[in-house]
Amino acid sequence: MVSNRCKMAVKEELKKLGLHFIVVDLGEVEIMENISNEDREQLKIALHASGLELMDDKKAVLIEKIKNTIIELVHHTEEQIKVNFSDYLSEKLNHDYTYLANLFSEVQGTTIEQFIISHKVERIKELIIYGELNITEIAWKMNYSSVAHLSNQFKKVTGLSPSHFKQLRDKRRNSIEDI
Repeated sequence: MVSNRCKMAVKEELKKLGLHFIVVDLGEVEIMENISNEDREQLKIALHASGLELMDDKKAVLIEKIKNTIIELVHHTEEQIKVNFSDYLSEKLNHDYTYLANLFSEVQGTTIEQFIISHKVERIKELIIYGELNITEIAWKMNYSSVAHLSNQFKKVTGLSPSHFKQLRDKRRNSIEDI
């Protein structure tokens, strides 16, 4: 569950089954009562119909929590990202970072670092497209040490420099007078 819409969908399905929840948060639900196998199966089917899934495997749940924590921080935080991701994940998920990193790599076939970089680059694209911030401001907001660092990482992932990406975006748009 990455969005509030997902949380609302889960809450609605729980209510339909007459289940009372204490917490519905990113990737986890705490229910007041014991859930029968039949209710569990109905919940699983209902969630699947909504594009969600019920996960029983603790490792899979932890992987989802890692992903959701990164996505929340990169895509849904408006202020400058000032944290060290490894410390943040360890603290937020109550696990040693080495354990999280090894588990993530083993299951996902990529590193947490690569997952973070991919999401940061997507967020940078979004910020460039919005056009409200210049590259220096984006570098500061995304906690890069310099514009050069942002540019190098962006180019490695996309094959384009941020300024070339911005030019492509500008070329696709027509002014009102030209339409």
